[in-house]
Amino acid sequence: MPDTKPKPPHILVVEAPYYREIAAGQLAGVKRTLEAAGASFEVVQVAGAFELPGAVRLAIGAMARAGGPRWDGFIALGCVVRGETDHYDHICRETARGLMDLTVQFGVPVAFGVLTVHDEEQALARARDDEMNKGVEAANAVLAQIALARTWGA
Repeated sequence: MPDTKPKPPHILVVEAPYYREIAAGQLAGVKRTLEAAGASFEVVQVAGAFELPGAVRLAIGAMARAGGPRWDGFIALGCVVRGETDHYDHICRETARGLMDLTVQFGVPVAFGVLTVHDEEQALARARDDEMNKGVEAANAVLAQIALARTWGA
């Protein structure tokens, strides 16, 4: 009898570790959640949050050139802290838009694990090893999207 159990998902985590302690906390939450789900993953780093959509797009292009899926989904991790200029607003808006556009255009699961906060204290509260960890939320979100895609044969 053939094994009908689905293959565990393989995820690409794209991390912008500009705030090292925050990034480490988010990534620890992602790893713990994916490992508990039996998923495999790879982690790559980019300079900042603005580069996250571009890196995911490069990965999608690499999958297309390879002739098939290499990753079942993507998790974008980063943190943008409000400063004294409009830079925060532009980076947050375009990062979110870029990641959503990839999801809609290519039909790939992309989880948004980018913290957009007023100060580092808020970010640290969302990167701790507890129920508030946004890396855990992002990992759970991508796993749910992958399951939905598989249900619908995507």
